[in-house]
Amino acid sequence: MLIEELRARLLEGHVIPAHPLALDSQRRFDERHQAALTRYYRAAGAGGLAVGVHTTQFAIRDPRIGLLEPVLALAAEVAREGAAAPPLLIAGICGEAGQARREAELASRLGYDAGLLSLAALQGVARDRLIEHCRAIADIIPLFGFYLQPAVGGVRLDYEFWREFLSIDRVVAIKVAPFNRYDTLDVVRALAQSGRQLEVALYTGNDDNIVADLIAEHVVAGPNGAVSIRFSGGLLGQWAVWTKRAVELLEEIKACRAREGHGAYTLLAQAAALTEANAALFDARHAFSGCIAGLHEILRRQGLVAGLWCLDPNEGLSPGQLDEIERVCSVYPHLQDDEFVRAHLADWLTARP
Repeated sequence: MLIEELRARLLEGHVIPAHPLALDSQRRFDERHQAALTRYYRAAGAGGLAVGVHTTQFAIRDPRIGLLEPVLALAAEVAREGAAAPPLLIAGICGEAGQARREAELASRLGYDAGLLSLAALQGVARDRLIEHCRAIADIIPLFGFYLQPAVGGVRLDYEFWREFLSIDRVVAIKVAPFNRYDTLDVVRALAQSGRQLEVALYTGNDDNIVADLIAEHVVAGPNGAVSIRFSGGLLGQWAVWTKRAVELLEEIKACRAREGHGAYTLLAQAAALTEANAALFDARHAFSGCIAGLHEILRRQGLVAGLWCLDPNEGLSPGQLDEIERVCSVYPHLQDDEFVRAHLADWLTARP
């Protein structure tokens, strides 16, 4: 895909789920359910897929497990099944220089459109070296920047970092996920000052503030006067579940914007419900330790995965988390897409790549 087309599609705004990893009871790769998940996201209307990210479990990179390439390859194959316009493919890229380059080269070879670059492995590295690292990866694959919250291992990235980052030609988007309004606004301001708001899309990764990020218009000083900055869409772990409803929600938000804010109060009421549900699924009470298992629990109930198993046998639901998931599912049925999944699950599970 030409980079101009990639930029245009990202700026349109899409739901991009962070793709989970399906395992069987022996903690082996469950290709049948993995492919079904990809088909679910396509059928739900997701405009992209993020694979090899936290929700896919970083341990797939362990040479003893060896799942990075099989997982990326299967997602790419299934995403393109009979599709004239397949979803955008975003590959998670992490590690220090050598590892990050290898992962970027793999993603490029498999036809991924962009790399979501985590800097978590570069704690304490000076800003100029971080930028050099980003430039090196951008030479291999178009770059999707990533501001990961420091509370879960992300690097603190200030305004000056983002201003320099946005000087890299092949940056196409930034996932803003510091779970902090001040840090989020640093990225918004840097984009305005760069003058690249018509080239680089912002995607929310703030699972605790999804709707507000997407509704808000930021009028910020740019190099030639005030400019309007909006988040185009979201690349989110939360949107790995109930994805059909997420797509509908984003369309409602786009319509609200077109009506100059009419309906915003109703959407903000949904925002509170979604944040409360996210707190249960992501296990905010226990510093997010049960977040992957929480998402798996929803997918297990729907039949999209066979169980809660993670590659790390010590990773699972936290004490009391299941009760919280039960509570939010009972209180907020409108967030769920169980009927949609039920109607199509058999086809998703039996189709062959």
